[in-house]
Amino acid sequence: MPGESLLDRAACPKHMEYGPCGGVELDGTCEVAADQGGPGRCVFLEVPTVRWHGAAPAEARAASGAERMRALLATKQIVVADFPARALDAASLAECAAALRGAADAVLAGDSGRERVQFPPAYRTALIRAEGVEVWSGFTCRDRNRVAMEGELAALAHAGVVGVHCVTGDHTRTGSRRDAAPVFDLDSTQAASLARAAGHLVSVAEAPATPPVERRPARLLEKERAGAEICFVNHAGGVEPVAAFIGAARQLGSNLGFIPCIPVVLDRASAELLKSFTTLVLPPGYLDRILAAPDPRAEGVAAAVELGRGFLALDSVVGVNLSGGTGHGGELEFARALAEIAGALGGGS
Repeated sequence: MPGESLLDRAACPKHMEYGPCGGVELDGTCEVAADQGGPGRCVFLEVPTVRWHGAAPAEARAASGAERMRALLATKQIVVADFPARALDAASLAECAAALRGAADAVLAGDSGRERVQFPPAYRTALIRAEGVEVWSGFTCRDRNRVAMEGELAALAHAGVVGVHCVTGDHTRTGSRRDAAPVFDLDSTQAASLARAAGHLVSVAEAPATPPVERRPARLLEKERAGAEICFVNHAGGVEPVAAFIGAARQLGSNLGFIPCIPVVLDRASAELLKSFTTLVLPPGYLDRILAAPDPRAEGVAAAVELGRGFLALDSVVGVNLSGGTGHGGELEFARALAEIAGALGGGS
């Protein structure tokens, strides 16, 4: 079929059809090292952008959470905060949700920055929503086959998520559970189609600073054709690079709404966690400005608000994402700082 990948899916450690993922290192190598079974250089860099050749987005009945978020997006730019609670700790989820209630428009509850084993997305959603906080759920392809994914998407709709953020996911060989077998039955583009068919508001991520930089807007367009409505823009170096990426996507015909990620750094623990993100590109001097300040927390809040206001002034930006986390024991204080930043940027009611 025209536009299909020229690659055997087995050539990619994640078995992707619509690659490359956001895990390509800045020098073009795969996130899975060659001595761990990786291919060395990302196999998708040498082939044209894979066109979406699945079905057109299904016109499914919208889930109630998706309807709530679409209605909110029609009235304002939103603030979505990464959710910093400890994995497998219901009390931590509750206290972090309480700290963010009324400040962020939703929390992005996705993969933990430190731990692979977590509550299932729908159960985690129910715990957070019980505290009065809307949930935009992360949805990774790493740990489930397509049947389990269909069941989880149905559960997420019942739990009332306002959005489903579809990512391929980091490979198990790069995380804390290298003993776990990777699944990757689908990739993020295929997951976006599946989530849209289940009635969800679907978001995807794109990494403008990650090779192949010049083809990232075209890859995003294929995710849109599969069913995505929102793009979370990974850390790309500041306002100007994000504006350039959005402009390039618009020139190709994209109608997505964009939510740039704001790096939130309050201390060395949060800086170290942020540095663990794949192919992180921060504004020049951003970390040094914060960590060298007499009060890093206050400076980190001020830097995030400043960058957020720059993003919110861009055309096609429908909101911002407060991105990051902290070390064990600092989750509640980090959530409180996120609430402070969210409030300054106009989040909440």
